[in-house]
Parts: sequence; structure tokens; C-alpha cells
Amino acid sequence: MANVETFKLNDGNNIPVIGFGTFQIPADGSTYDAVKMALAAGYRHIDTAVAYFNEQEVGKAIKDSGIPRDQIWVTTKMWLQDYKYEDAKKSIETSLNKMGLDYIDLYLLHQPYGEVEEAWKALEEAKKAGKIRSIGVSNMTPKLWNKFVPNFDEVPSVNQVEFNPYFQQKELREILAKDNVRVEAWAPLGEGNKDLLNEPVILDIAKKYNKNAGQVILRFENQEGIVVFPKSVHEARIKSNLDIFDFELTDEEMDKMRALDKGKGMHDPDAPGVAESLLNAFDVHAND
Repeated sequence: MANVETFKLNDGNNIPVIGFGTFQIPADGSTYDAVKMALAAGYRHIDTAVAYFNEQEVGKAIKDSGIPRDQIWVTTKMWLQDYKYEDAKKSIETSLNKMGLDYIDLYLLHQPYGEVEEAWKALEEAKKAGKIRSIGVSNMTPKLWNKFVPNFDEVPSVNQVEFNPYFQQKELREILAKDNVRVEAWAPLGEGNKDLLNEPVILDIAKKYNKNAGQVILRFENQEGIVVFPKSVHEARIKSNLDIFDFELTDEEMDKMRALDKGKGMHDPDAPGVAESLLNAFDVHAND
């Protein structure tokens, strides 16, 4: 992948360190436009999911971009109503068909509840068959990781979790480091948390490097080895989020950023009732 920095995954594949997130971008042409803008701006990693209902527009934007397929890293995620083995196999085919792709670079299990082991088996097989390059999980806390992963044949390459300077996932990262599992950050900017974006430490660093608060946060996460994909539908913001590679935080600045950690996030996957409410959240096949 030309001119895009990458991290090496534990399966040997190279993942672009920054991607473009499509969560909550509607499939009314907005996703298509945003992904085309992101690709034109230089992004080569697009993150979608079955439960975002916009895989089709992501696929079309990739196709229409004219960029060779092997230069774009595509991630999608299986929704938990499809975790039974046969359903999981079908879900992978559906994603490939919707996006018009021969293979998917990274397929994640979106939520760690229900028939997780059956779904994982389907991912492992699809990987062996060349339909998926890398496989991973999402929203796994230390507790959920230790519950499921020891039963997998193959260790995930990625765990996509909530991550930003207020929630730095220290305990989880220690567990993942043992198997060289890469952390991906959803909500890398704290979903636009005003307090976070106005932290004096961050604003001071931003001023020094002539950057904005968001760029400083993304750069910090990048230097911590985290894969980030900020989301925006505004062209100027899409471009500025990518513009984080021409400066580097010092060790002291990194320590100041680490000190912002509050140790908890907006979403607690271990909380009682979360599994049930997500299982009943919506029907990803309502329009099939």
C-alpha cells in the first residue's frame, strides 16, 4: 500500500495505521460520498460493519475510486444475530456480495456475546479459503477475552475497542501484548468529547506543533501503536485527521497524554444486560 504507514499484525499482514470509519453515516449516498472523499484524500483503510447498513455504498465507492483493490484495506464486522455457524458462513458471503469484493482484509466479530465460538470457527475457515485475510474481535474486555479466546484455534489479530486518552485500556493491552494482538480504536477522539478536545495539556501540545487537538490525540494514539479511524463527513476534517505524520510527540509529551487516562469509557461490555440489549437491538436482515 503506497505511502501509507502500516503496522504488522501477528499473522504477518500489514494494516494501515489510520483508517476511515463509517459508523452512523447513513446509506443514502452519504457513505458513498464520504468514502470517495476519504480515498481521494489518501486514506487506504475503510472500516464498516454489517450493522452499519452501509457496506454496499462502501463497496461501490471503492470500486468507483479507480484505486487498485490490493491498495485498500477493507474491514467489516459480523453482527451477533449471525453467530451460529451456518449463519456466520452466510454472513461472510453476504458481506462479500454486498461490497462486490473477492476478499475482505479484516473481518471482526462485532460483539462478544452469544455463539462467539461458532462464528469464530466460520471466520477461521473463511480465512483458510482466502475469503478473508485477517480475523479479529471487537469490544472484548479482559474478562471477555479470557472467556472466549482460549477456546479459539487461532488467536485474533485485532481487538477493536473504545480507546482515547481518557480510556487507554491499560489492563487489556497487557493481555493482548502477550500474543502481539493489535488494538484498534473506535471513538479515537472520544466521539467529539468537548472536555477531551479542550484539555490544557492537549491544547499546549497542539499550539507547539501548529496542529489541532484532534491531530494531537490521533498522533498520540499512533505512537502508542494503536490503529485509529476517525470518522467525519466533512472534507476539511477528513483531510486534517490524516495529517498527523509530520510531527512527533516527545517522551515527556507522551507521558503527559498517558496521565489523562481515567480508566473507564462510555461503553462497558461487561455491564449486566448489555448482551441482551444488543442481541435485540435490530435485525440486520430486515431488508434482505
